[in-house]
Amino acid sequence: MLKKTPLGQVLGLGSAKAGTEHWWHQRVTAIAGIPLVVFLIGYILVHRGASRAEIVASMQNPIVALLMALTILNLVWHMRLGLQVVIEDYIHTDHTKYALLLLNTFFAWVMALAGTYAILKMSFGL
Repeated sequence: MLKKTPLGQVLGLGSAKAGTEHWWHQRVTAIAGIPLVVFLIGYILVHRGASRAEIVASMQNPIVALLMALTILNLVWHMRLGLQVVIEDYIHTDHTKYALLLLNTFFAWVMALAGTYAILKMSFGL
């Protein structure tokens, strides 16, 4: 059984045990995002002024499609983690906080699915 601090006993609160894990996830996604964003910027610069057909053709390269999907998923996950911290730190009403956390997660899933769908559609010509 976990031992609570005296303040935790009075308030009925204990250690959430998730702060370190959240911190690590945020750092890992930030570090992983560096080469992925460099790839994304390079891709945008190389394809500046390209037609839609040229973009679709480049997405049919499995390496490009995989890197683009990883970039989108990494950036969306990192965004979700960052917004979660902002919501938890600055929203103090419980029902509002939980609603915003739910919306944050829902929005991240929608963005991840939409981005992945677009890449799959272009790479497989669906």
